Formats: sequence, structure tokens, C-alpha cells
Amino acid sequence: MAHRFRSLVTLLSLLAGVAFAQETLTVASTTSTEQSGLFGWILPKFEQATGIKAHVVAVGTGQALEIGRRGDADVLLVHDRVAEDKFVAEGYGSYRLDVMYNDFVVIGPKADPAKVRAAGNTVEALKSIAANQQTFISRGDKSGTNAAELRLWKQAGIDPKTLAGYKEAGSGMGPTLNMAASLNAYTLSDRATWGAFKNRGELDIVLAGDPILFNPYGVIPVNPQRHPHVKKAAAERFAQWLTSPAGQEAIAAFRADNQPVFFPNAKK
Repeated sequence: MAHRFRSLVTLLSLLAGVAFAQETLTVASTTSTEQSGLFGWILPKFEQATGIKAHVVAVGTGQALEIGRRGDADVLLVHDRVAEDKFVAEGYGSYRLDVMYNDFVVIGPKADPAKVRAAGNTVEALKSIAANQQTFISRGDKSGTNAAELRLWKQAGIDPKTLAGYKEAGSGMGPTLNMAASLNAYTLSDRATWGAFKNRGELDIVLAGDPILFNPYGVIPVNPQRHPHVKKAAAERFAQWLTSPAGQEAIAAFRADNQPVFFPNAKK
């Protein structure tokens, strides 16, 4: 009798383990989606809808793409369109879907010694920062924000590494903003992380609204033909949920500093 009872307990324990086992998904993403609080808002909704728990690796977009190339993530949510298209074209991603967008903003001292507010556009603003020998903090981490910043310097015809005031944080957006606040310096930030950032010191948005600062985000399932071990079905559920009415509504409802900072743009 005791033996049968122990066997029954063992069977029930095994069944309970099966019942409560939960599929997990590794998402490699940019720090802006994590540090802004977006993932904290949408992932519980995704888990409730699908039963899949997402584990986020928040790094710069360049690093996230490298993680995907190695097959160490199942799906990516990133924001460097040129690099994303290359990732898919090389066969590392199955496809890319538009998810949302926001914009970059130029952050700087409220006193604006480089007169960025009067520059009119971002390229002229960078020229003014350089001409006035002001400190500029770059993420310097191969992120989507860093890639966008370097493209802007190139359009301005300036090699920023020749500037005495150009400093590379080598870190995510939050630490870069902290460094800019401590040095009362200029930097380029995504609007969402700036909205969630509390240690602003004397910093403010000094330039926004330039069309060149448009910042789209895409979701890319890692290609199982390249990495057979990735969780294809779960990755596609994540991509489908993000671009579904429920996912798009969750993104639209998110707020940072009481303002919407991500705008859904999945194709109908």
C-alpha cells in the first residue's frame, strides 16, 4: 500500500510539473525598450495572451543582431533599419515586420551654449556643437542610436573623434544620459528613454521634430534554417502578437513621463 501511495505521489508530481511547465522565449532587444519601461508594460500582456514567458537580453541593437547571428536568441526587437535588412538578407532572420516608431531628440543644457535650438535641423546642430567646442556624449556601443548618431555626423561632414569634446560612454542610453547630466553636455537620445529618465539635472530637449530623426523598430524571428535549435513557433507568436491589434494597442497605451513615446505602425 505504501509503495502504491508513493508511486501515486510521484505520478501526481510529474503531472503537476507538466501542467506548470511554461515555454520561455529569448528576446534580444535594444536598451531603449527595456530602460523606457515598455517591456515591463507589454510582456505581462503577451504572457497572459499566449502562455509564453519572454526573457529579454537588453543590449545595443548592434549587439542584439550579433546575438541573433550566433543563434543565442529566438527573436529580435531592434531599431537600425539598414542593419536589420542586412541581417535578413544574409539569412539570419526569417523576415522583418514593422512594429512601432518614435524619434530621436537632441538633449543638451537648458542654456544651450551651442545654440542648437536656433540651428533649424540636426546636421546644422552638430556643426554648431563642434564649432562651439561643446561636450557631446556618444553611446559608443554600436547600438541603433549610436549608428544613427554616426550617420548624422557623417552628413555634417565631421569626424566626431577628432573633436576634443566628444566622449564615448560605451554603454546604454540610461548611463549615457547620466554622463551627459553630470557633464552638462549634449547627446542624442531616443525619446522614450529620455521620457523615463529622472536624473535630468540641467538638461532638456533642445532639438526635436527633424524628419531625419525618425526611429522605426522592427521584429525579426531568428531563422531556424540557420539555427535549428531556436524556438520558431514561439518567436513567430511574439512577432504576430506585437503586430496584432492587441499588441499594437498595448504599445499605444504605454506612457513615459505621462506621454506616449512609442507609436504602433504594423502594416494592416
